[in-house]
Amino acid sequence: MLVPPWLERLLNTSFFNNCRTHGDSARSECNMYCLDCNADAFCFYCRSSKHKDHQVIQIRRSSYHDVVRVSEIQKVLDISGVQTYVINSARVLFLNERPQPRGGKAVSHLCQICGRSLLDTFLFCSLGCKVVGVKGNGLTSEGTSTSSSPRRGNYMMGDGEGELREGSQQGMYPPTPPPPPRSRRKGIPQRAPFRS
Repeated sequence: MLVPPWLERLLNTSFFNNCRTHGDSARSECNMYCLDCNADAFCFYCRSSKHKDHQVIQIRRSSYHDVVRVSEIQKVLDISGVQTYVINSARVLFLNERPQPRGGKAVSHLCQICGRSLLDTFLFCSLGCKVVGVKGNGLTSEGTSTSSSPRRGNYMMGDGEGELREGSQQGMYPPTPPPPPRSRRKGIPQRAPFRS
């Protein structure tokens, strides 16, 4: 299994509707998704009452498209090869493909699924395009085919049984998490001494 069972449901979920239960409250737009329940989107108040100890991600909006913070999604999913953006000082990625008008500019990097121009040497413009690439073409994040060369040493995580399987094909499951970022500060700042 290359794609987690909750991912396709997440990509097809409609977000930012008013919550049926808490529609009169201030924070009642449905912008949360529970990876454990794998159900519809819900609001801030539903999270505290029904999904308190569950694994939940928050969906945000950018230019009328759904995005998710990289810091939230990379804990549960391998997002390598997907173009990321910095929006309001947070690194995010788009959930689904975004239409792009065909321009006459020569672009060197294109999404392998929809042909959208990319900023760097990424393979996909969104999580949805990566799912299509992994499922349909058997592509890994590096652009190679999983059907002809299974990768050894990668771990498939979150299969519901809590076990890790070595030697499975790389798909949408994350590799070993990166180490936490180190602080660049070398010590406590000190004031310069006053001259007398």
